[in-house]
Amino acid sequence: MWEKTQETVKFLKDKGFTDIDYGIILGTGLGNFTDNIDISIRIAYEEIPNFPVSTVSGHHGELIYGAIEGKKVLALRGRFHFYEGWSLKEATFPVRVMKYLGIDNIIVSNASGGVNPNFKTGDVMLISDHINMMPEHPLHGANDARFGPRFVDMHEPYSLDMMAHMENIAKKQSIQLRKGIYLALQGPTFETPAEYGMVRRLGADAVGMSTVPEVIVAKHMGMSALGISVITDLGIEGKVEEVSHEEVKKVAKLAEKKVGRLVSEFIRSF
Repeated sequence: MWEKTQETVKFLKDKGFTDIDYGIILGTGLGNFTDNIDISIRIAYEEIPNFPVSTVSGHHGELIYGAIEGKKVLALRGRFHFYEGWSLKEATFPVRVMKYLGIDNIIVSNASGGVNPNFKTGDVMLISDHINMMPEHPLHGANDARFGPRFVDMHEPYSLDMMAHMENIAKKQSIQLRKGIYLALQGPTFETPAEYGMVRRLGADAVGMSTVPEVIVAKHMGMSALGISVITDLGIEGKVEEVSHEEVKKVAKLAEKKVGRLVSEFIRSF
């Protein structure tokens, strides 16, 4: 993994991916957030050595380099999931690359199902903590100390400073920002009513199929993370309805402008 990471980092640096302030991982339906970026370079995942390739509709599969409000950003327009067949080491490989491109702060977004009865579709939720229910762990196996320690402290998986700053921005912009715990399951099936009930009883506010492995790997390397979920469907007792990937993308797209305003101002001012 170390040699592959360094090979990919060298390739991207040679292409001009340098002096980056923030890494951004764009989830389902949020790919058009890149409209907020003054793009200098874009490159398809297929052209990047050792990179996985996204196979999910709504995940465009390209690396974007540019600026938001004068800050340099690197955006993954499309992520990688365990349910696609990637191991979690492979799915989180881009986070390793981000770190060795000099990125210390990442912003991770996703679409999720809300199980908190106060939530409604289209809400934006700041992830305060997570519950890892994935069947595999991205740090499973021998540890390479060049990346980070064997045992990783997770008492603050999502930066309290970053969260507080984002909450202040939302207040100033009069955008309602929910806050809650995200639980990760492997997918690709959406949850049954009983599974949604389990997620709520376990203490979560939203459920999805990503993000947690990426944040674990980021913390392994000493990075700070901010997590944002768009609530695209509801798993609330009495309100569980048929859901499709197309509907999830549609709702996420409607929330893009809100997310774009929040993240752009965050990058400018943090």
